[in-house]
Amino acid sequence: MGLDTRLLEALNDLGYEEPSPIQREAIPVLLTGKDLIGQAATGTGKTAAFALPMLHRLSLEDKKRARPFAIVLVPTRELAMQVAEAVHKYGRPIGATVLPVYGGQAYGPQIRALERGADIVIATPGRALDLIKRKTLRLDGVRIVVLDEADEMLDMGFAEDIESILSETPKERQTVLFSATLPPRITAIARKHQVDPQKIQIQAEPSAAGTVPLVKQTAYIVPRGHKLATLGRVLDIENPTSAIVFCRRRNEVDELVETLASRGCRVEGLHGGMTQEQRNRVMKKFRSESADLLIATDVAARGLDIQQLSHVINFDVPVEAESYVHRIGRVGRAGREGIAITLAEPREHRQLRIIEQATGQKISIEKIPTVADLRARRLELTRASIREAVVGGDLERYRVIVESLAGEFDLMEVAMAAAKLLHQSVASDDQEEDIPDVEVNRDRPFRDARGGGPGKPLARGSRERPRGGENRGANMTRLFVGAGRSAGVRPQDLVGAITGEAGLTGRQVGDIDIADRFSLVEVPSDLADSVIDALRGSRIKGRSVVVRRERSEE
Repeated sequence: MGLDTRLLEALNDLGYEEPSPIQREAIPVLLTGKDLIGQAATGTGKTAAFALPMLHRLSLEDKKRARPFAIVLVPTRELAMQVAEAVHKYGRPIGATVLPVYGGQAYGPQIRALERGADIVIATPGRALDLIKRKTLRLDGVRIVVLDEADEMLDMGFAEDIESILSETPKERQTVLFSATLPPRITAIARKHQVDPQKIQIQAEPSAAGTVPLVKQTAYIVPRGHKLATLGRVLDIENPTSAIVFCRRRNEVDELVETLASRGCRVEGLHGGMTQEQRNRVMKKFRSESADLLIATDVAARGLDIQQLSHVINFDVPVEAESYVHRIGRVGRAGREGIAITLAEPREHRQLRIIEQATGQKISIEKIPTVADLRARRLELTRASIREAVVGGDLERYRVIVESLAGEFDLMEVAMAAAKLLHQSVASDDQEEDIPDVEVNRDRPFRDARGGGPGKPLARGSRERPRGGENRGANMTRLFVGAGRSAGVRPQDLVGAITGEAGLTGRQVGDIDIADRFSLVEVPSDLADSVIDALRGSRIKGRSVVVRRERSEE
């Protein structure tokens, strides 16, 4: 694709094997400097699609240029950190400095970092605009602007902020817009701020009826930092006889193999960086059942014919629905029911819905197994092992132990002690901690990749209402927030804080009333306490605020 060889070396070190469809289409266009509208679902590799051309162009610039060279706007603090981490890894070989700025963090460190200079700023709109008004973030030297997850930013009420930020950038910039959907509001932004943009749409083709095998399909919504722990928990609960865990990159394969092997799993890895001899050795172990867990990338697993699989586990949501169908098609063969489990980050919940629509199959969202579930399952496995030993016989050599103890203790106590020793030899419950469970709105109306679905622009008036107000009414609770119009609080500030800190979606936030000294915000009643806890440690418009239920709700 003509990328700087140093960037290619970074990708190789990170385990990337081949470009995803959006990367294959977008990178050549962006390298020319043209404006672009890219439509692709979450998890399709959009970050690399815009970051790699951006870093390539940065590597060609004069070192004395004005900074920042580029700004990327994203809807949430979580995404700002994720994108910044990825861009930093890609750009390390060329010495690119990357700075995430977002609400909920003190201004001081961000201001000092901007004063030192950053090549690429990854920002949420609210915080970016605040820093622009403080004359700390100057965009007059920006050459590239990226709007990532543009539809989500509009859903959260950031339209005016985006307009204000774009007005601070040079007219001759390159403007890149990525969105999972392309509703009319996105098209309006493109018409106003882009010049003859190239349009790229990556949409999954619906699978033919009957192509999805007999598979029980479930998913867990998992915070990013807990995915590895959740995988271990799932493997303990499911105790698969033979399973493939799919990853996107080969460095993930190596990391999972090392971690799971240290837990005592009989595990092997398979990725594109291996020789054919290594691949053959791995598959021989797997087919002979001397290994019962295979960690693989999609590329490495192509063409494998494995008949005895009981489970397929997606360590992440597949990029395309066809890839998902191909992965889970490896279980449930010959009329046998197989199990497919997907670990999805909160932002990937929508991609699960896209896969559901493409396949016509329901993916059940389950709660992450608790420590109590794990302990119960381990006890059940211990019971099964003892029963198998009893049925198998050949116990006579141990009779002398039991008879010698029977004269001193009750036989039931002896049996329980033996069960305890067996259980402790294969399971340790002491180090386990519960994994945070992410609440998702399972009944949320699905907005498909063509831009359909409900929604209205932010309404103006005494009752200011961001998109999502359709939840108002039953099962909603009003929260009191101790900051209002006099502190410069706007609806998008409140929506941004709630979605960024408490993990709700913009649609789950109901009506918002903003008075001079306080605000009232509707949230789902079953999530009210978690929202209060999350906002207590955060800052809105740079200040700590009191958050509690409205007096009438208490």
